[in-house]
Amino acid sequence: METTLNQQKTKSLQEEIRRLVGQKNAIILAHNYQPPEIQDVADLCGDSLELSIKASKTDADVIVFCGVHFMAETASILCPDKKILLPKLDAGCPMADMITAKTLGEIRQKRPELVVISYVNTTADVKAQTDICCTSANVIQVVNSVDPAMEIFMTPDKNLAQYARKNSDRRISFWDGYCPIHNSLTPGQVMKVKKAHPEAVFLAHPECPPEVLALADLIKSTSGMLSFVSQSDKKEFIIGTEIGIIHPMSKANPGKMLIPADPDMICRQMKKISLTDMIGALNEMQPEVKVPEDIRLKAKGAVDRMLAISAGLSMARD
Repeated sequence: METTLNQQKTKSLQEEIRRLVGQKNAIILAHNYQPPEIQDVADLCGDSLELSIKASKTDADVIVFCGVHFMAETASILCPDKKILLPKLDAGCPMADMITAKTLGEIRQKRPELVVISYVNTTADVKAQTDICCTSANVIQVVNSVDPAMEIFMTPDKNLAQYARKNSDRRISFWDGYCPIHNSLTPGQVMKVKKAHPEAVFLAHPECPPEVLALADLIKSTSGMLSFVSQSDKKEFIIGTEIGIIHPMSKANPGKMLIPADPDMICRQMKKISLTDMIGALNEMQPEVKVPEDIRLKAKGAVDRMLAISAGLSMARD
């Protein structure tokens, strides 16, 4: 009975959100790690790259970003004429906080010859000190776009950087940051699950440590994982990323077995936003995320270069 009441309440809240979305000419963008009830009410769910592209192309007046702070900032960088709402302003990313603009500026001052590639999981201030941004979906493309004669410095994720270095001939050094969720996955945990499911395909996110990636059958972003599971003839998959991705995977693949590499891979920051928060944000048109124009213009160059590379173009460093 309680479950039925909860389902009815959830449906009622979702209907109110959709009503407000129409009234405000808004669009809801949700990351693949968001709670199921938020993914289900969103206009688009995706990884950071997909959401960035959608934000840059939308004709909506308002973007409700269900994710964490740097994602809303990226939308503001790309869409200065839009109102960007982040229903829970304190939803942050621990990895993004591991590098500051001040620190990166000092590195650039000491080593001005470096090409700085920053993961999109960074603050707008850090992006403003960056040559090109990247996501887990396009990092190899971005790295390979750099002149082989130049040295690359990647920030903040050491695991993504080591993955890129292994899959490219470019010279890459990196900052010692990481995603606490992905970095916690161990080879021992993976081997235990693989032993229990010997026929399963192990999919790992490039934010995982190198020794975990060495065990992977496939290394992909969340959207890459989704596509692979949908297209594969295999029936069992071990999922090496935040467990939120299992919701859209199971909806798209009801006959397939999806096993978390670690069921405790939960990003609490990604779970902060509720349906009630979304209704409040749409009613009040707050909290708004607005990147200051001087920072926005500097950061936009790095994001635009990334999007151009993803579109199959090549843009030289300024």
